[in-house]
Amino acid sequence: MENAVFSKAIVEPKRGDRWLVVTSAYHMPRAIGVFRKAGFPVEPYPVDWRTRGADDMMRPFAVVSDGLQRSDTAVREWVGLLVYWLTKRSSELFPGPTQHAL
Repeated sequence: MENAVFSKAIVEPKRGDRWLVVTSAYHMPRAIGVFRKAGFPVEPYPVDWRTRGADDMMRPFAVVSDGLQRSDTAVREWVGLLVYWLTKRSSELFPGPTQHAL
């Protein structure tokens, strides 16, 4: 939350400016919700993907703990989304893409 609020204050975005948020793909929805709530329109630039897409759904894990670790990461972000939304730190429960004028 502080990153969004302080970044907005520092850069003072103007209409027509184009700002990117670069963060882990799994963390992007929460980050975007926070920036929207702060009134700072940004575009997502997800990095650090933890999956290769649908092909991974049928690929077995080398060890069970790999699957548990990935589940732990997902649950932590889902809980974070819920808590941020309930505490009004995020604009939406699950922020999705929007159309931006370039």
